[in-house]
Amino acid sequence: MSKVALYRKYRPQKFEEVSGQNHIVDILKNAVKLGRISHAYLFSGPRGTGKTSVARILAKEAGCSDVDLMEIDAASSRGIDEIRTLREGVRFSPLRGEVKVYIIDEVHMLTKEAFNALLKTLEEPPKHAIFILATTEEDKVPGTIVSRCQHFSFRKIPYNILAEAMISGARKEGFEIDKDAAGLIALFAEGSFRDALGMLDQLFSLGDGNENKKITGEEARKFLSVPSSQTVEKFISSIVKKDAKAGIGAIEEAIGNNLNMKMFLKLILRNVRAMLLLRIVPEMKDEIKETFAADEFEFLEKNKDIPKDGELERTLKILLDSYDSQNRSYLPQIPLELALLKITSQKSL
Repeated sequence: MSKVALYRKYRPQKFEEVSGQNHIVDILKNAVKLGRISHAYLFSGPRGTGKTSVARILAKEAGCSDVDLMEIDAASSRGIDEIRTLREGVRFSPLRGEVKVYIIDEVHMLTKEAFNALLKTLEEPPKHAIFILATTEEDKVPGTIVSRCQHFSFRKIPYNILAEAMISGARKEGFEIDKDAAGLIALFAEGSFRDALGMLDQLFSLGDGNENKKITGEEARKFLSVPSSQTVEKFISSIVKKDAKAGIGAIEEAIGNNLNMKMFLKLILRNVRAMLLLRIVPEMKDEIKETFAADEFEFLEKNKDIPKDGELERTLKILLDSYDSQNRSYLPQIPLELALLKITSQKSL
């Protein structure tokens, strides 16, 4: 028997289990409570943030039975014939529940003709029908469709929520994952629960080889091709000391180990941001400490006050510009090398 993927196993089944989308869940719960459920919704936002899960929960709360829940993948069923079939079926009353719910995933993939056909249904829907459209590319959905839906924008899941979920999920599966490993997964997943749980599932193969089923940050770094904390700290030290040669050495070390340069820069950004927050918002110290391994946090604390006022802010801005240039660069290390030279230049700081 094949194993159930973690993101399916831990998919939320009720509103209370949805994390990171309180601004949406609170409104939908209230709409259900007051009996003010709309006939059409548009859920937009990044992948893996809970759009389809919330759509299924809303369908259930609205009184839809499993047999009356229709899920359509617009990526593979994008033509007018499929929407015509939907229009024919929507006229019939629910078989068991109070309503029929149609979830159309990646709705932006529909053809122009299919959108026009869907529009007619959204304009005059049967009272027993609810449509929930989900998309990762809201700008590709025609304005005529958007205007007939209640629109909810899903946000990327915050880093701390993802990291905590990884620790909790691992514990439920009989594994132990340290803060460093959980933080790396959260950073790598870029706000996606689905991606984070997928990586955690893969990392369990490392823990299975250990008697205590423990997954460390060091193991996670190797598995994800992420630079070691020492390499990251070496680069940050070069910034603090304005030592371009040492910084180039850290970059070469990362390249020599065939590591992910984009993730290297992302870790640098994370750490520099933490240093800035520790400096200007000291009351966040305990919160920041929870997201780093003990030795990493000690390094940040030790170095946060060395740069002059304003330098960390300017450094962060330069690194952010470098990150934005990463995908356009002929060689992945060039944006970071240019950023290093700019940061370590006395004139630029």
